[in-house]
Amino acid sequence: MQTVTDKLKNFLQYVAVKLIDEPAKAQLKVAEVGPKRVRFKLILAQADVAVLIGRNGFTASAIRSVLKAAAEREGVQVSMQIHSHEEEAEMLARESAAGN
Repeated sequence: MQTVTDKLKNFLQYVAVKLIDEPAKAQLKVAEVGPKRVRFKLILAQADVAVLIGRNGFTASAIRSVLKAAAEREGVQVSMQIHSHEEEAEMLARESAAGN
């Protein structure tokens, strides 16, 4: 499973870095959320979120399609989320507040 996850992660990093303007600010979080299930979360600068999602979401949809096709060949289900650093901070704050 780790080998497949690494291959998918490398693909996603390669594609994202080529499309965005500020790759130094990009983070990619990977979580195995179940057996043969992986979630990728791209955290980017706000302007890069718009670039990677693309007009009407077409760019993100294309990336997801290729990612899912590659994962399905290995019997793995994947999901990909794209957030800005600000959105990620808000989500973490809500999660910690809900945990208290």
